[in-house]
Amino acid sequence: MASTTNARRLGGLTALASAAILVGACSGGSGAASTAPGSTAGASTAGGSTGASGPIGVTLITKTSTNPFFVAMAKGAKESADKLGITLTTAAGKEDGDTATQITAIENAISKGDKGILITPSGPDVNSAIKKARDAGLFVIALDTPPDPADTVDITFATDNLAAGQLIGKWTAAQLAGKPATIALLDLFSDKVVSVDYNRDQGFLGGMGIDLKDPKKNGDEAPTGNYSGGTYTIVCNLPTNGAEDGGQTAMENCLSKNPAINVVYTINEPAANGAYKALTAAGKAAGVLIVSVDGGCAGVDLVKTGVIGATSQQYPLKMASLGVQAIYDLATKGTKPTVTQDLDFYNTGVALVTDKAATGVDSISSADAAKICWG
Repeated sequence: MASTTNARRLGGLTALASAAILVGACSGGSGAASTAPGSTAGASTAGGSTGASGPIGVTLITKTSTNPFFVAMAKGAKESADKLGITLTTAAGKEDGDTATQITAIENAISKGDKGILITPSGPDVNSAIKKARDAGLFVIALDTPPDPADTVDITFATDNLAAGQLIGKWTAAQLAGKPATIALLDLFSDKVVSVDYNRDQGFLGGMGIDLKDPKKNGDEAPTGNYSGGTYTIVCNLPTNGAEDGGQTAMENCLSKNPAINVVYTINEPAANGAYKALTAAGKAAGVLIVSVDGGCAGVDLVKTGVIGATSQQYPLKMASLGVQAIYDLATKGTKPTVTQDLDFYNTGVALVTDKAATGVDSISSADAAKICWG
């Protein structure tokens, strides 16, 4: 498990270096085109506002417009579009899981003749609309959340969510130092299957050294057994919808089942903060390890203040910036981005953020993470 995680993280750091070079190139000139990750460079095209058949239009479709993760994503897309002279349209679901609004936005992108779509798919219900867009000639890039199956889109730019989960799982096992683990798993959904949900959850459990059954299914593990350092009990697998109030409610329900929980895995940092509020209200926060994934500026501050013990940081601004650049390169030069070696997506990088470093688990401090939060 350790060698797999380190290899994935190395790939992520390589991806970050490529991303940094690309963003620097985008900001440095008079409209000369840069090369998107993994693409083969062709002849540069001056101007940057039109492709072979007219203006370049791109639609960004996120799960919500309020989650700071997607706010950063929209910022990255806009900055890149402004530099390249691309016409950017943004749309978002009313809440996480709102596929109907996403489908409408896809159909609108088709009708107005966009060159491409960037989307964080809220679930498999959007797959048929994505196919329709691709059949109409649009290049579709998934951001953050690889669809199932992965080839539903042309390519995905995302965090390696399995590696992100493994990092916080390994850190948790190291911090427990052999003590029994009484675990609450606060996931994303219970009514739909999304890869980001099961990859983070299963990565966390695998990082702890807990045997997995179906790695694409949450909640089918043995409720008791051994992790790499000792024994474990899984108290609950409950959905949060990635929201603070959802995290608080889920944690309250978990505590009603077992008030001795000492490990809390959360799908993201809003859910983690909600869990902490529930633990605090119940007088149970002391000594509980809360771990998460996102690494946003607010989440990094939660690590600094001790609410979250460790989080895996991802880089949504880069995802969107690189996605816009990729569609621009395709429209102006005919070059297509390619996936990271040994993965079925382009890895935009991940780093463990904690102020309590664990032996054998690479990490950065909250102070260092604050300088690059949301990337």
